[in-house]
Amino acid sequence: MLIHKKMLQGILVFGWLVWSLPAIGAGEHPQGQQSGHGSEKHGGHGGEAKKGHGGGKHGGHGYGRPMGPPSDIPAHIKERLDADGTKINLNRSLIGVKGMEILAGMPELKNVTSLALQGNELGDEGVRILTESETFKHTENLSLWGNKVSAQGARMIAESPNMRNLKELKLTRNQIGDEGVEALAASENSSAITFMDLSANQISDRGALAIANSSRFSNLKTLDLYNNQITTEGMEALLQSKNLKSLEMLILVRNEIDLEKADELAKNQSLPSLKRLELQ
Repeated sequence: MLIHKKMLQGILVFGWLVWSLPAIGAGEHPQGQQSGHGSEKHGGHGGEAKKGHGGGKHGGHGYGRPMGPPSDIPAHIKERLDADGTKINLNRSLIGVKGMEILAGMPELKNVTSLALQGNELGDEGVRILTESETFKHTENLSLWGNKVSAQGARMIAESPNMRNLKELKLTRNQIGDEGVEALAASENSSAITFMDLSANQISDRGALAIANSSRFSNLKTLDLYNNQITTEGMEALLQSKNLKSLEMLILVRNEIDLEKADELAKNQSLPSLKRLELQ
């Protein structure tokens, strides 16, 4: 188990710049390559970057920061759809709610399993359209990074019969809060999730306790809670959870944890599969 407590000042400065500039890639955390923050693992769908997610034809508009939605949204969507029809990367396309309506009605997307929607200004209304559409009932990997999704949007994901196949869920940089986490923690739709990124979502110990006490997350392998408001109490609940039996990686960087107490908690943790714990 690796517990990162010290980072070089230069890396921290560089990381801050990355965090401050949303136009830079899909890497959302200002930590180094070792943790996966800002690397391919966190760009797109936790490992899909090499397959086109986050680079080349499928990286944004391909011309730097987009100035607005595509003039021809249906054509843009078709361009971003992989040849086999199972993956689509619309990261930073700014398609908005109107684009989501078009997306949900396209029969070409009926076999999509990987859906990247980072930075599209969807809000809860866009999530409603997404979750109510049977077009996306096969979705396994869903990224809604930076879409102003609230607890209501998280609840829609949790309650939708079309979201039952989720394996990877990225809600990075939204506002789902503790209520959103509780909705996910109580949902059958969370039962198959192995990768969940809830970074920068205003989550406190209440949310951490909801995760720790939920039997729905028994298959969860990676849990990213970077940049929230979790304290040592929340950390302890996660590390002593009887439900997170498959958890291999837990990220708690930039929370409100007492690092002097963290070492002892880490030494006495009871997660049987934990291989990596990141605190700072």
